[in-house]
Amino acid sequence: MTQTTPAALQSALTAGQDRLRALLPALTEEEVRGPSTLPGWTRGHVLSHIEGVGLALARQARYARRGRLIDVYDGGRPARDAAIEAGHRRSALQFTSALAAALDEVEASWAAVEPGDWERPVRYRDGVLLDAGLAWWRELEIHTVDLELGPSGADWSPEFCAHAVEFLAARVPEGVRLTWSTPDGAPDHTFGSGAPVAVTGTLTDLVAWLAGRHPRNPPAGDPLPRLGPWP
Repeated sequence: MTQTTPAALQSALTAGQDRLRALLPALTEEEVRGPSTLPGWTRGHVLSHIEGVGLALARQARYARRGRLIDVYDGGRPARDAAIEAGHRRSALQFTSALAAALDEVEASWAAVEPGDWERPVRYRDGVLLDAGLAWWRELEIHTVDLELGPSGADWSPEFCAHAVEFLAARVPEGVRLTWSTPDGAPDHTFGSGAPVAVTGTLTDLVAWLAGRHPRNPPAGDPLPRLGPWP
């Protein structure tokens, strides 16, 4: 699915985790209760989700290294949603403590993955450990931006953008041939076949749009098609 190497992924995860951790000490009650970029979700919802998905994917790594399979969430999607609802009302101090502890566990789990472990099977999408690591990268990068506490999509690295575009391209609907031209020097991207749609925008704005977020700068050109579900 991607040309991202395991070593590059581990480095990117470390950078993303450090970026998120740096936001925690200054969290205020007002910020936690305030809206995120996701409709109907406060920052508390997003923080609870980051905590839960981070721990869930980290345990994919721990169990895979033991040669065992385990579900991503005990109780599946309903348990995941219930945990977010139960956790989003915590105080800023509680979030700071809980997220710091979760990041400690997450960092330790991914740092322990050795070169021979990445192709071990996992329950996440019935894939391998590299798939779970890439999923955590996407969750970490996109939801940190959703918090609107400083980091923005403009900060996404070219390496992350390349992976995210490849993963999310499946959202472009059938019957559309979308050509996205980038004035920032990145290669043009063409998706699908059918009615041509030509758009100009930065690579980070392309990722934001494919991820279902509002691009920082509205793309220029034809109206954008309605995207399908996440792959």
